[in-house]
Amino acid sequence: MTAAETPPRNGPASHLLLLAVGGLGAASVIAQLVLMREMLGAFAGNEMVLGIILGNWLLLTGAGAWLGRASGRLKNREGSFIAGLIFIAVAPLVQVFLLAVLRAVVFGRGIQVGVTETVLASFAVLLPFCVASGWLLTLACSVVANKDDASGIGRVYVADSIGSIAGGALFSFVLVRWFDHIGILFFPALFNLLLAGALAARFGKKLLLGVATVLAVALAGVILFANADALATAIRFSHERVVFRGNSPYGKLVVTESSGQYNFIENGLPLISTDNTQQVEETVHYAMAQRPDARRVLVVCGGVSGTAREILKYGAVDVTCVELDPLIIEAGYRFLPDNLMGIITGEHGTLPRITFVNTDGRLFVKRTAERYDVVIVDVPDPSTSQLNRFYTTEFFGEVKRLLTDGGVLSFALGRYGDYVSPELARLLASARRTLDTAFKNALMIPGRRVFFLASDGPLHEDIAARIEAAHIPTRLVNRHYLDAMLAPDRMADMRRAAAQPAAVNRDFSPVLYYYHLLHWISQYRVKFGLLEAALLALLAVYLVRLRAAPLAVFASGFAASGLEIVLLLAFQILYGSVYQQLGIIVTAFMAGLAAGALGMNFTGRGDVHVAPSSSITGGVDAAAPSGAVHARGQESPRHRRLLARLAFAVAAFAALLPLCLVALARVGGNSSGFLFVQTIIALLTLILGALVGMQFPLASRLSTEDTAATASRLYTADFVGACLGALLPSTLLIPLIGVPAVCLLIAALNVVAAVAVQKSSHG
Repeated sequence: MTAAETPPRNGPASHLLLLAVGGLGAASVIAQLVLMREMLGAFAGNEMVLGIILGNWLLLTGAGAWLGRASGRLKNREGSFIAGLIFIAVAPLVQVFLLAVLRAVVFGRGIQVGVTETVLASFAVLLPFCVASGWLLTLACSVVANKDDASGIGRVYVADSIGSIAGGALFSFVLVRWFDHIGILFFPALFNLLLAGALAARFGKKLLLGVATVLAVALAGVILFANADALATAIRFSHERVVFRGNSPYGKLVVTESSGQYNFIENGLPLISTDNTQQVEETVHYAMAQRPDARRVLVVCGGVSGTAREILKYGAVDVTCVELDPLIIEAGYRFLPDNLMGIITGEHGTLPRITFVNTDGRLFVKRTAERYDVVIVDVPDPSTSQLNRFYTTEFFGEVKRLLTDGGVLSFALGRYGDYVSPELARLLASARRTLDTAFKNALMIPGRRVFFLASDGPLHEDIAARIEAAHIPTRLVNRHYLDAMLAPDRMADMRRAAAQPAAVNRDFSPVLYYYHLLHWISQYRVKFGLLEAALLALLAVYLVRLRAAPLAVFASGFAASGLEIVLLLAFQILYGSVYQQLGIIVTAFMAGLAAGALGMNFTGRGDVHVAPSSSITGGVDAAAPSGAVHARGQESPRHRRLLARLAFAVAAFAALLPLCLVALARVGGNSSGFLFVQTIIALLTLILGALVGMQFPLASRLSTEDTAATASRLYTADFVGACLGALLPSTLLIPLIGVPAVCLLIAALNVVAAVAVQKSSHG
């Protein structure tokens, strides 16, 4: 490589390369969010599916970073980086389109995808992009830095973090509100193609400049003259007519029409189907028959399906419906207006009898001052930690506060088909025990789903007689139907299930979510085979062979993912799934990460020998080829002590976090309390990000390897730790042992890493 081909790295070329790394970070975050949302829809996933997808993402990115350890020996590193940037720009667009189109082809229309198939399919879908992005991060370190300049790794880490912040904020607050998934991906694609073109021009790569230009023009043409998302959606639902599609912060909503029936499908899961009489009538009449004279009824979710209109059969009832996603309400008014409009005409004019409130149901229950005779919670089963919030003893206590004397709470759980499996029995028993902590009386009704009724007043099993006495017209839930549903053998099944041993479900110990997860897994053939054993063996070997500095990065990566999940869970539990606030929390973590890494870079600028700026080739100083390594070695005792202290600080943070969350749980639910909790959780997240961010550039200074090998080793440790930290706490550890125990486990892991760093003689 000649001087004419390679400009100095400390001038405009270096700034452009770092900007490209930021573009890579933004593209990775946006692609991650879009692909995960698309795959959740394709696989109709719960939180385990989300954990599998996120785990595969981080694992494959770590594999790409490991493969990049040899990138420093590439003769054409700049050209390879530009080509990779072009691939990163276009790959997510192709992946999302194929995922939307081929799901039914590969697995069959309407067939649920099992655990093993989800692991393999998501692995295959994510592999090209994730491996390429991890490889590019390692390559970027050797392109930006000199061979032995560890500070270049820190600069790349900071640039990637800042790009991730920008990409996450842009997605959360702008793109997801105005564009479909494929439309969202056009923005990072065009940005990265422009950066690739600028780099190609800067480094004299004419062929790559031409490729980037052609692809950018082609993408612009697609944006202006085609609608790829509409085409993909139409192909996916080819047996139905797509009448509506849209994206909100909470997911992708599709409304289809077939033979006059409308179907609402969000993130691949069917929400509402017209003419679903059984579901609507069971949801309403089991509860309303207990208090047929109710005058104020609260429906948490599900009001668009027709439950609100069905409640109006009980006379002058005012119904308040709480729905999180405004897009569902918008589509409901458009296609199911009769379900949403109930009015009463009197001396004061025309008044609404059905009122829709667009907010999180748990947040509404926590903050409202209104009182209700009946509360119907019509949410899906606790397949995620977010949904589990509606089945905890804390939530039941909050509902009891707003019920009138003798008021009734109703919700449904599971599917009952004349057989109660051990997994379903444990699920039902946990829900019943949790109800008993808040209410004096509880009743289980074996309908299509198992319905739970709870009250401090009397509850009645003679539902048919009470419906008839109130002269309520029903199409399906009548005496004949109820005689079959409430048959003695079916009611005996409910009593036996309720008698099974099971734990009480709590906000910070979501055991019901764990029981539901076991029940879901029991429906598929899940075997521990050679592939799983081989992966565990490889992981064990990798962890045993980790050196001290990468072990600290691994532990901090695990802590970053695990504790961020804890903080997000805490915010959801305390103040509901308020999307913008959760976006702020994620952005606060990334800001702390970037600030910590940037601060450490500035702190250690004088610690590492850097090749003179006159070095045209960008290599190390020929007069002192080993100077950089020697300089790092001299400073390594101080760096080791600081890295160990940071690991101890992360451990202390993890150990003290449960105490902070308990204190926050006692804060009131008014606006000032909401702002206080939001601020404290954002601040805690920022501190966590800063502690984690400082460790990566510091660990790079403890290595005696060249830049590419060091970057590969550290990025791999970071991604593998983050992978396990995302997968294990969210899908297994928090439901099984609770938040406090998980935090202590994370603290112990970081203490081990700190001790290993203290005792090490080199990184």
